[in-house]
Amino acid sequence: MALPLSLPGVAAVLAGLAALLLVLIMMIAHVTAVKMPTLHRHEEEKFFINAEGMKEAVPSIHDPPTKELSVVVPSYNEEDRLPLMMDEALDYLEKRQKRDPSFTYEVIVVDDGSKDQTTQVAMKYCKKYGSDKVRVLSLVKNRGKGGAVRMGVFISRGKKILMADADGATKFADIEKVEEGLENLQPWPNQMAISCGSRAHLEKDSIAKRSYFRTLLMYGFHFLVWFLCVKEIRDTQCGFKLLTREAALRTFSTLHIERWAFDVELLYIAQCFRIPIAEVAVNWTEIEGSKLVPFWSWLQMGRDLLFIRLRYMTGAWQLETRKCN
Repeated sequence: MALPLSLPGVAAVLAGLAALLLVLIMMIAHVTAVKMPTLHRHEEEKFFINAEGMKEAVPSIHDPPTKELSVVVPSYNEEDRLPLMMDEALDYLEKRQKRDPSFTYEVIVVDDGSKDQTTQVAMKYCKKYGSDKVRVLSLVKNRGKGGAVRMGVFISRGKKILMADADGATKFADIEKVEEGLENLQPWPNQMAISCGSRAHLEKDSIAKRSYFRTLLMYGFHFLVWFLCVKEIRDTQCGFKLLTREAALRTFSTLHIERWAFDVELLYIAQCFRIPIAEVAVNWTEIEGSKLVPFWSWLQMGRDLLFIRLRYMTGAWQLETRKCN
């Protein structure tokens, strides 16, 4: 007759099982990792349609900058929300250019394989403001938010590159706050720096409006981000980030994740390269129509966070850069 295990014995068995599970997860993370694939651009993605309806070859982030600012707007089925964001952004940018004629800009709307009229809506702004100021890149298939942002970054002409969500949740004029955050990081090592818009100051108000379950998911995600990847930034997921051209090239050329958790890997890469990062409070309003499905999206992001850490730790992913073909 088998004797029952003592408490220390049970603890030892559980510790052994936990260690075995961790080794198994590490093996899965390593074996399933895609090791720096070539960033393929479909033939149709090598051009954008200008205001006259003609094809023009896209520029490259490897070219010298010709604008002060590029604004990259990833868009997936955003025909309803995009106009409000574009109206606000372009109104601000046009007024700023009138005040300061040396200020030049472009807005790049990246249609991430939408099934609605997102491209057609964006093209109206291209025709109104001209294709030197508004460009529309239509991706052949959906890549995910991170993939769409990267494709926009890689055809940017700006000295600084701003990621801005299509829903317009962040007040666009707050770009001045993130610009100030970027300037405060001077001197920039190798001209690289990142300034992140942040909603962390709004956390108490948002908790009051959320269910206990969503609040639990939020805290769990924040803990995983802090524990596994990024310790210095409280809000990694705000879609309002300003990067110097050099920082954008270095981080996005190394990026593996193309969906919701790409922000975390981006900042993890920046920390590994010792790129200085600022976090700046911005005005933010929740806009209806989010593509996130609360439970499953958070679950997927949690998995991605674990895999980010394990894949870099085991050497499955390397901090090296790629060119987009």
